Amino acid sequence: MTAVEEREQEQAPRRRDRQSPARATFTALTAWLSRPLADFHLVLALTGLLTSIGIVMVLSASSVASVDPDTGSGVYSLFKKHLIFVLTGAVVFWVALRMPLKRTRALSSMAVLVCLGMLALVLTPLGSAGGGAQRWFVVGGFSVQPVEFTKVAFALWGAHVLVTKYHVLHQWRHLMVPVVPVALLMFAMVMAQPNLSGTITLGVVLMSLLWFAGAPKRLFAVILAGGVAGAVVLALTASYRLSRIMSFLSPGSDTSDSGYQAMQAKLALADGGLFGKGLGQGPSKWSYLPNVQNDFIFAVIGEELGFIGCIVVIGLFTGLAIVGLRIAMRNLDPWIRIVAGTLTVFTVSQAGINIGYVVGLLPVTGVTLPLISAGGTSVWVTMFLMGLLANAARHEPESVAALRSQGPGKFGRLLRLPAPEVYRPPTRRRGSGRAAPRGDRPSARGARSAQAPERRRAAPGRRGSSVRRGT
Repeated sequence: MTAVEEREQEQAPRRRDRQSPARATFTALTAWLSRPLADFHLVLALTGLLTSIGIVMVLSASSVASVDPDTGSGVYSLFKKHLIFVLTGAVVFWVALRMPLKRTRALSSMAVLVCLGMLALVLTPLGSAGGGAQRWFVVGGFSVQPVEFTKVAFALWGAHVLVTKYHVLHQWRHLMVPVVPVALLMFAMVMAQPNLSGTITLGVVLMSLLWFAGAPKRLFAVILAGGVAGAVVLALTASYRLSRIMSFLSPGSDTSDSGYQAMQAKLALADGGLFGKGLGQGPSKWSYLPNVQNDFIFAVIGEELGFIGCIVVIGLFTGLAIVGLRIAMRNLDPWIRIVAGTLTVFTVSQAGINIGYVVGLLPVTGVTLPLISAGGTSVWVTMFLMGLLANAARHEPESVAALRSQGPGKFGRLLRLPAPEVYRPPTRRRGSGRAAPRGDRPSARGARSAQAPERRRAAPGRRGSSVRRGT
């Protein structure tokens, strides 16, 4: 060994010791993310943090609106109702986390039929009307919106259909039927309530399904053009929708009527400043901002926790987007890939729409902030899809290997979670020249092109090989 090499070996530990804290943190974070079950733990942490923030902010935002001398309700009446939904939602989360994904997929067709029936029944006298719309069933004093269940059921069923028909998706009639006609039927039934925000989020689910299934990009241009045209028609045919659009285009034109909520939300955000006025100290809940605990709770976050609190919430949803798409990329089962990607885009886009109209970037649509806004059905549905996402994280190949070789781990034992099943892709039958259906191949965008190098690398091995054709 030369003197130069000896000097370099002596200086190497010193260079590692002089490594910057930022680089050391990045290295440690990268090493932790490469561990099995990292995505599973991140989903649990993000769900817990967002739900905890929601509990605190609903308590602060709903304290004034809860008081009603006529009914005798106290300061904590709305908060108690929200807390009941969160606790029952935790049970829903556990059920979704524990249920085998194959069984969830098998039940998706029945779930869509049930949801279509509920959408039809809500338009009958069995449904409850309020605020110029008929969107709910009232059961035991709690309101249930069928459209919230429909979004998740459609995502699960649509992924099942697209994976089953994967080998013929290059044909437009197979790509469109039956997913798009069922989606149009749902759009019509939801708009009959009327519920424009529910229609928009259902449209996001449809676009996400087709995207992660690898549909051609020109199809999205057609759907987007049709969606914009439909939105224009719907806005022109209803006066209250048109007033919302006009107040968005000219915010200062009518601050006492159609633009009142949007203007008050901006004032609440402005009053918060950098660090906010403190929990419970925001004046907007004193009837200045109606429905503040539901659609405009992000304004209360900005008012009481300031710009820092808003950045934390946005950062948590950004982290959820990254983790959810990472789960979709790391799974081998094509149905899990489409479902994980679709549910992630749906949840994060719903948060983006809510935050967008609170800060004035979008027209007011009435979409709630997932896991944070007060609500019943939305809390259950969001907890259910978060459970599905955590379940999908446990089915990553590295996670499956770790859970089957090292045991369920602390969370697995605590929650009594079964070991995930190993994904086995379809194989060719012996003695037949036909390949198995491609319905179980990876269906994420780019997966088809990714398979081409594998085939090219495997092709030379066939020459001079003793492996029979078709085995």
